[in-house]
Amino acid sequence: MEPDGDPLAAARREFAVLLGEFRRTAVLVPLDESGDLWSAEQGGVRWICAFSDEEALARFARARGDAAREWVYRTVLGARLLDVMVPMLPGPAGVALDAGGEDGVLFPPVAGIVPDSVAVDLGGVG
Repeated sequence: MEPDGDPLAAARREFAVLLGEFRRTAVLVPLDESGDLWSAEQGGVRWICAFSDEEALARFARARGDAAREWVYRTVLGARLLDVMVPMLPGPAGVALDAGGEDGVLFPPVAGIVPDSVAVDLGGVG
């Protein structure tokens, strides 16, 4: 338990630190067959799939049974994904970092993570 006795506040602070680090970090985003950023839909949300390094991308490819193919990717700053790319997608969208890995993190389409205009908790729809 956190010294101030509020585990929820501690979790929020930890996530804020993680979000700040993600925004400042260049991540790998695979490209689909059309050359667009690779994404997947889950629960009505379009998730841009990003990876912290080639090893994380390789783990994801193996988990999908798709390790034999060449995975072409772009390096994109986390802030650019959240602030520029997410608003370009139709409907609610967020970023899934290291999907399928033990340390995977979701950056959902909510205020404080994506621009207010596309934050679903503020009525944004992308």
